[in-house]
Amino acid sequence: MTETAAGSSRGRPAKKGTKPGKPGFFARIALFFRQVVGELRKVVAPTRQELVNYTLVVLVFVAIMMAIVTGFDLAFGKAVLWIFGGSGTVEQ
Repeated sequence: MTETAAGSSRGRPAKKGTKPGKPGFFARIALFFRQVVGELRKVVAPTRQELVNYTLVVLVFVAIMMAIVTGFDLAFGKAVLWIFGGSGTVEQ
C-alpha cells in the first residue's frame, strides 16, 4: 500500500514563523469595511411597484394579526370574568 502526502504526516510540529501573524487592529477594521462595501454592492433595490406590493402585504398582515390578537384578548377577558365571577361594576 502506498502512502499519500496527507497520510504520511506523523504529527510533527510545524516550523515557527511559517504561519502568518494575526492582522493588526486597523487592518481588521479596514477588512471589515471592505467586506461591508462588497456586500452592499450585491444588494438589488426593489422597483417602485415591488415596494408598493411589499408595503401592502405588510400592512394587510399587520391588520390581520391585530384582529386576531384583539379577538383573543376579548375572549380571554370574558373567560376570566366568567370564571372568577366579575360583575363588571366597581363599588366605591
